Parts: sequence; structure tokens; C-alpha cells
Amino acid sequence: MKIKVLSRNPDDYGRETKRDIQRLPRNYDPALHPFEAAREYTRALNATKLERVFAKPFVGALDGHRDGVNCMAKHPGSLSTLLTGACDGEIKIWNLGSRDCRRTIQAHTGFVRGMCVTPDHGNVLSIGDDKTIKMWSLTSPEAGEEEEEPVQTILGKSIFTGIDHHWKDATFATCGQTVDIWDHARAEPLRSFSWGVDSLNCVRFNPIEKHYLASCAADRSIILYDTRGSSPLRKVILNMRSNVLAWNPMEAFVFTVANEDHNLYSFDIRRLTSPFNIHMDHVNAVLDLDYSPTGREFVSGSFDKTIRIFPLEKGRSREVYHTKRMQRVFCIKWSLDNKYILSGSDETNVRIWKAKAAEKIGKLTPREESALTYSDKLKEKFQHHPQVRRIARHRHVPKEVYHLTRQTRIMKDSRRRKEENRIRHSKPGSIKKKREREKVVVAEQE
Repeated sequence: MKIKVLSRNPDDYGRETKRDIQRLPRNYDPALHPFEAAREYTRALNATKLERVFAKPFVGALDGHRDGVNCMAKHPGSLSTLLTGACDGEIKIWNLGSRDCRRTIQAHTGFVRGMCVTPDHGNVLSIGDDKTIKMWSLTSPEAGEEEEEPVQTILGKSIFTGIDHHWKDATFATCGQTVDIWDHARAEPLRSFSWGVDSLNCVRFNPIEKHYLASCAADRSIILYDTRGSSPLRKVILNMRSNVLAWNPMEAFVFTVANEDHNLYSFDIRRLTSPFNIHMDHVNAVLDLDYSPTGREFVSGSFDKTIRIFPLEKGRSREVYHTKRMQRVFCIKWSLDNKYILSGSDETNVRIWKAKAAEKIGKLTPREESALTYSDKLKEKFQHHPQVRRIARHRHVPKEVYHLTRQTRIMKDSRRRKEENRIRHSKPGSIKKKREREKVVVAEQE
């Protein structure tokens, strides 16, 4: 005769403390739980509602500039350090932990057009409307000493509009009438690139393939360069001008441009005939963008006074941030710890936002972590259910943005109907229907 004895380990059901809840054994047999899907759906719906209830993305503002904030620079070796440049030529170095200004430098006469930190984290390069490139030390002067002069000053022939530093070498690139490659030890550029363009807006080094860089020009073109060569590599011309460009930090061949036609376009340099994704939600010109450290998302700031976060593989934004006081967003950055977004706007304020609007700031207990993980999995499981999707996608936007969005939708529908009518009433095969992605690139040159 066989006898089955129940044996339980006290560690499996015993409480760690007297105040801890009692652990109960549970049978996960689906036959014993016929309403499990219904219960999980209710939990997913409640979790989605609570996420919108606790979505408070605004963290704080850094006030101190006397003019609009025109550019920003992240410190690659310090999460708490941020550099901002204003339209009055002033540069401020902020401590994000204490939210105070550590140092103020009157760097240029006129706008500060761009800044970048050197790889050794010791100096910062800045350009302005006074046709100069200045190198400043990031270490503060000693007590009693006056503000020091720049470490190095380079006088250019024309106004510089963009600057970016090589990720390892002591070289940096500037753009204006041409793209120039400079060395720290020389006052003349190592080489200059030009391709029949009046002026260029932005230049960026590739963070992975460090010899490649790209620029946006005033003639609506995007130009790719190789610093080891003597001439540009390729050039594509879009319908409208691109304001800024950003490389994906995890995929060397992917970059995104912010365009004047209210959209952002993600390109693969292996196939520049058309973008592989169009990101649409802004209702005015997009002025700046920056990738997250993971490379899966990017954030953009626009002339329509809003900030939007886009997944790389999707065409619509997952989040929109705005305040009543915030004006046109000139510059935007994603922090290197993937937790915060920093924006500079026309009304002199630098704002700090959470990358995930409902995320709790501070340390979580193990029970909180497991509960949040469970809720995230439920929301992912039921994300396509109509009720869950409606609540998760709903956002309040300013009245002006709301009306412009409706107007833009009506205009797009009208253009689509007009094109379909032209094809329907024309000779078969005389007009070829193009996808939206095929209409973006006007020409490609090598």
C-alpha cells in the first residue's frame, strides 16, 4: 500500500516578518481558473487607467537665462552636468542634481549657435555669431579669481552654424558655408568639404563609425562625408529643408532628420532613395531631436510649442509634453541614463521631464518592482484591445495644436482624394501611384 505524504518547505509559505502577508500555495491549472482571462483584462484596464492618472512628466525648471535658450550640450562623463547656450551669447553650466547654476560665461556676442564637450571631459567648444570658435575649461576658477579667458580662440571667415566633436580623436567639425574639420592644435582647418551649397545648418559625427559624418543644408539636402576622403560621399535632396540630424547610437547606418514640413524622417544610409519610416504628429516645423541611449526612441521639439517622444519603428508619437508657459522649443536632449528629457525654449527656461511620464522617481521596493512588471506585461498583452488602446493613446493637447491637427488631417485626405481621382480619370498606366515614403526624396547624387 502506497501512502502519499504532503511535504512543504516552510520557506515557500512562511512570512519573512510579522507584518508580511501570508503566502498561499496556488494551483495554476487553467481548468481550475476559467475566468483568468477576464480577470487579467480587468487588471490591464485598471493598470492603464492608473498610468494615465499618475502621468506627471514635468520634474522642474532651471531659471536663470535672460534670453531664449538656443542650444544644449550633454557632458559625456557626468549625468548631473548640463551646458546651455542662449541667444545673448551666454553659456551656463548647470548641476541637475541641485538644479542650480554652477557657472556663467559670457562667451560670444550674438547667438550661441552650438556647443560640444571634448572626449577628455576637460573643455567645451562653442561657436557664435561673432565668427569665432572658443574653447573653455570646464573647471571653475578659484575663489577670488576673475573669470578666465578662453583656452583657445579661432577666428573663422564666416558665421558658424553647427559644431560636433569626434568621439575619440582631438578633432571636431563645424559647418557654415562649408563643412570644416579642425584639430585642437591648429588654427586652420585640416580639410573643407563643399558641394555647391550656400549654407549648412547642422553637422553630426557618427557615434559608431567615427570617420563618417552628415550635415543638413539650406538647399533641402542631406550630405554624407568621410573624414578620410577629400570630397563628400552622397547627397539626397528632400521636398523641404531639414533643420537638424541625429544618428542612432546603437545602429551605425540609421539616422533621423527633423524637417520643416512638420515630419521626421528615419533613413538607412544603405538605401537613401526613400526613408524607412515617417514620424508624423507635429503641426509645425520640427527644430531639434535627440536619440535615447538605447536607440529605440527619440525625442523632438517643435515650433508648435510641444515635445513628442517617438518609437523608432512607429510613425506616431507615444507621448506629448507641453505647458502653458512653454514657447517654441529650440533644443532638446535625452539624458544618458535614459530617465530624463531636457528642453530649452524661447521663454528662457530649461525644463526637466521624465522620459516615462508615470514612472516613480526614487528607489522601488522589490514588491513594487514585481507589481509594476506584472502590470506592464498585462498592458502589453491587452494593448490591442479597443478600450485599453483608447485610454493609453488619449492625450490632452493645447487647443491650437488640436485644431491644427484636424486641419492637417483634412488637407491630407483632400490631397489623397485628388490624386486618386487623377489616376482614375487618366489613361491607364500614365500616372503611377506613389507611396508617401517615395515622395520624400526628390533627387539623389553621388
